[in-house]
Amino acid sequence: MENYSAFLTLVGSIIAIVFAIITAKKVMKYSEGTEKMKKIAQSIREGANAYLKRQYTVVSIFFGGMFLILGAMSLANLLTPYVPFAFLTGGFFSGLSGFIGMKIATASNARTANACREGLNKGLRVAFSAGSVMGFTVVGLGLFDISLWFILLKFVFKLEAAEITSAMLTFGMGASSMALFARVGGGIFTKAADVGADLVGKVETGIPEDDPRNPAVIADNVGDNVGDVAGMGADLYESYVGSVISAMALGVAAFAGDIKAASLPMVLAAVGVICSIVGSFFVKTGEKAEQKILLKALRRGTNLSAVLIAALAFPIVYFVMGKENINLYFSIIAGLVAGVAIGFSTEYFTSDTYKPTRNLAKKSETGSATIIIGGVGLGMMSTAVPIVIIAACVIAAYFFAGGFSSAAAGLYGVAVAAVGMLSTLGITLATDAYGPVADNAGGIAQMAGLEEEVRERTDALDSLGNTTAATGKGFAIGSAALTALALIASYKDQVVKVLSDLGTGETIDLSIMNPTVLIGLFIGACLPFVFAALTMNSVGKAAESVVVEVRRQFREIKGIMTGEADADYASCVDLCTKASLREMILPTITAVIVPIVTGLIFGYNGVIGMLAGATATGFLMAIFMSNSGGAWDNAKKYIESGEFGGKGSSNHKAAVVGDTVGDPFKDTSGPSINILIKLLSMVSIVFATLVVNYHIL
Repeated sequence: MENYSAFLTLVGSIIAIVFAIITAKKVMKYSEGTEKMKKIAQSIREGANAYLKRQYTVVSIFFGGMFLILGAMSLANLLTPYVPFAFLTGGFFSGLSGFIGMKIATASNARTANACREGLNKGLRVAFSAGSVMGFTVVGLGLFDISLWFILLKFVFKLEAAEITSAMLTFGMGASSMALFARVGGGIFTKAADVGADLVGKVETGIPEDDPRNPAVIADNVGDNVGDVAGMGADLYESYVGSVISAMALGVAAFAGDIKAASLPMVLAAVGVICSIVGSFFVKTGEKAEQKILLKALRRGTNLSAVLIAALAFPIVYFVMGKENINLYFSIIAGLVAGVAIGFSTEYFTSDTYKPTRNLAKKSETGSATIIIGGVGLGMMSTAVPIVIIAACVIAAYFFAGGFSSAAAGLYGVAVAAVGMLSTLGITLATDAYGPVADNAGGIAQMAGLEEEVRERTDALDSLGNTTAATGKGFAIGSAALTALALIASYKDQVVKVLSDLGTGETIDLSIMNPTVLIGLFIGACLPFVFAALTMNSVGKAAESVVVEVRRQFREIKGIMTGEADADYASCVDLCTKASLREMILPTITAVIVPIVTGLIFGYNGVIGMLAGATATGFLMAIFMSNSGGAWDNAKKYIESGEFGGKGSSNHKAAVVGDTVGDPFKDTSGPSINILIKLLSMVSIVFATLVVNYHIL
C-alpha cells in the first residue's frame, strides 16, 4: 500500500483541482447583473489584480534572496541540494492558491448580488460555490505539491524515507513565508481601507456602509479579496501542507524509517477530498434570512464530510498501518472532534445568536469605551475553552498512539490528529471563503442601488460569513497549535540526527533549569506580542493615511455628498497598496530572523524553548484577537438588525468604533499569529545544521 500512497494522493489532488475547475465554470455562467454592477465589480477586480501584482513582485525578491542563501548552505553541505527548490515550490503553490481564490471571488461578487435578486438560496449557492473553488484549489495544489515531491524523491532520486521527509519539510517553510506575506500584507490593506471608510463615512458623516459617496468604499471591497481571500488561501494552504508533512516526518522517525507511516497522512488527506466534495452538495437553504437556518445549511455539509472521513479513516488505518496500529484511528478521531468542538466554541463567543455577543451589543448603551472593554474581556475569556479542547486532544491522541510506551509514537499520534482536523479542509475553507464574496455582494448591491430586499439577503449572508470566518479562524488556529507541536518534535529529531552525525557526544537538555531553554522560552513567549504590535501599528499607520485622504475628498470635491460628483476611488486603493506593501516587510522578516539569531546565540536548546513559548502564547493571542474582533463585528451587525436603536443610533456608532478596533484584531494580527508559530518551527528545522555547528552558548 505504501508504494502506491503517493500516486493515490496525486489522484486525490487531481480530483480536487478538476472539481474546482468545474465549479468555477458553473459560477461563471451566472449573470453579473446590470451594467452598473458590472462596472463596480470590474473596479474591484482591477484594484485586487494591481495589488497582488505589486505584492508578488516584492515577495519574489525575498524568495530570490532566500533561494541563494539556501543554495549556498547546500553547497556547504549544511542542507541537501533539493531544499532550495522545495522552498520555491512551497511558496509558489501557496501564492497560487491565494491568487486563484482571489480571481474567482472577484468574479463572483456581482454574480452573488444578482443571484440574491432571485432568492436567498440562489445567492448562497453562488457564494458557496465560489468559496468551494478556493477550498478545493488549496487542497488540490497542496496534495499535488506533496505527492509530486514524494514521487520524485522516492522513485526518481531513490532517497531513504528520513531523507525524503527532511527535504519536504523545507517547502513548508516556503509555504509559510508566502502565507505570512499574504496574510499580513492583505490584512493591512483590507483593514486600513475598512477603518478609514468606517471612521469617516459611518461615524463622522453618518452615511451608510458601502455608500458610493465614500472614497474608500472600493478600496474596502478590494481589501476583502486581497486579505480575506488571497491571504486566507495562502494561510490555509500552509496549514494543510504543514500538518501533512510534519506527520510524515514524525511517522518515519517513530517507525524506524518505515515509509508506511509517511503514507497514512497522505492517504487520509486524499480521501478527505472525496468526503468534502460529497458534503458540498448538501449545502442549500430556504428563503428565510435567519442566521440559524443559514448556519444549519452550511453545517449540514461540513458535518456530513466529517462523519464520512470518520467512518473511512478506520479502514485506511487498517490497510496502511496494519491492525497492530489500529489505535491510531482514535488519534485521528480526537483531531476531528477537537476541530468541531473549537468551531462550536468560536461560534458561541462570536455569533449574535448567543448571549456573549448580544451582551456585548448591549454595552453600546453606555458608549464606545464600555463596548471595547467588553470585547477585550470576551476575547480573553474565550481562550479557556479552546485550551481545554487542545489539551484533551493532545493527551488523547498521544495515549491512543502508544505515547506512554513510546514518546515518538505518541507525538506521531498528535501530528495525525492535526491531519484529521484538516482532512476535510476543502469544504471547511469553502464555508469560510464564501464570506468575503457575500460581503462584496452586499457592497455592490448598495452601490448599484438594488432593491432593499436584495441588500437584506446579502446582509444575511454576510452576517453568516462573519460567524463562519470566525469559526474558520478558530479551526485554523487550533490546527496550527497541533501542527506546531509536531514541528517542535521534528526539530528535536533533526537536531538529534545532526548531533549523531557529528559524533561530539553533545545531548539535548530541555530542563526548565537550563538557562538557554529558559531564555528561549521568554523570547518565544514575547514574540507573538511583538508581532501583533507590529501588525496593529501597521494597520494604524495605513488607516491614518486613508482617513486623511477621505476627509480631504469630502472637503475639496464639491458635490460628492449630493452625488453630483464622483469620489476618487483610485487614490485610496493606491494608498492602501503602498502602505500595506511597505508595512508587511518588517513583521515577516522578524519571523525569519529571530529563530536563526536565537539559535546562533543560545543554541538548539534555546530554540526549542523559543518554539515552546511562541506556540503557547501565540495560540492564546490568536484566539483572543480573532474572537474579540468577531464578537465586535457581529455586535455591530446585531444592532444594525434593529436591536438597541438600530442603524444611525448612538449605540450603533459606539458599536462601529468597537468593530473598527476589532477589524485588525480578527483580520490582520490574529490569523497571522498562527502562521508565525509554524514559520518559526519551519525556519528552525531548515537552519538546524547551521545552529548545531556554529552556536555560541
